[in-house]
Amino acid sequence: MGAGTEKILAEYLFEKREEDFKHSSFDRELAFYESICSGNMELVRVFMKPLFSEGCGILSEDSLRNLKYHMVVLAALIARYCINGGMSPEESYSMSDFYIMKTDKCRTEEEVRAVHTEMIEGYTDRMRKIKINNVYSKQIVRAVDYIMCHTHNRVFLEEAAEYLKISPAYLSRLFRQETGITFSEYVNKMKIEEASSLLLYTEYSDLEISNLLGFSSQSYFIKVFKKQIGLTPKQYKKQYKIL
Repeated sequence: MGAGTEKILAEYLFEKREEDFKHSSFDRELAFYESICSGNMELVRVFMKPLFSEGCGILSEDSLRNLKYHMVVLAALIARYCINGGMSPEESYSMSDFYIMKTDKCRTEEEVRAVHTEMIEGYTDRMRKIKINNVYSKQIVRAVDYIMCHTHNRVFLEEAAEYLKISPAYLSRLFRQETGITFSEYVNKMKIEEASSLLLYTEYSDLEISNLLGFSSQSYFIKVFKKQIGLTPKQYKKQYKIL
């Protein structure tokens, strides 16, 4: 780096310190990318922020071009995280190219923001399918997909069976046969995985997380969490020095 460039960079960093500018939390940013890779759209919505929101650097003085630059950076990062999460490089890069080209054609900030949402939902949906396809039978794939789309509600075997147009008894037997656990155990497993991220990367209380994930009570949420994780939510947060 030349002396002139170093001087300009030093001046820029000084200005940002004077403005008390802080980039968004790195841990929360990682949680956002990991939520996309998990295929859990409900969790993605928790961590998702508007394109170019508080904590983002300015990449261009032109507001529309600034948004487009942020979209290109985001598309590149999501593509690489999804490859690491199991998506083929060819598919991931093709999706990234598609959304970048679509962004390039946008003429308003609203259009760019719409592509931003479309891209995140597109990658998350594809990762969800990758996670469950080729592992279970078609019926269990659909059952798992149903669970993942309803983690913020109370999920009942009977409703899932009705959605699949099969009997609850058959779904229960098939689910345990293929996954090794019961339907309700799988539901709780998915909910606790989401709860773990919420405890680490958000300010939600145990009660708020319990309500958000559709547990019948806070005490039941704590009981299920401890059974799966081996710690209470409070102990879990303390272990990661969040309290």
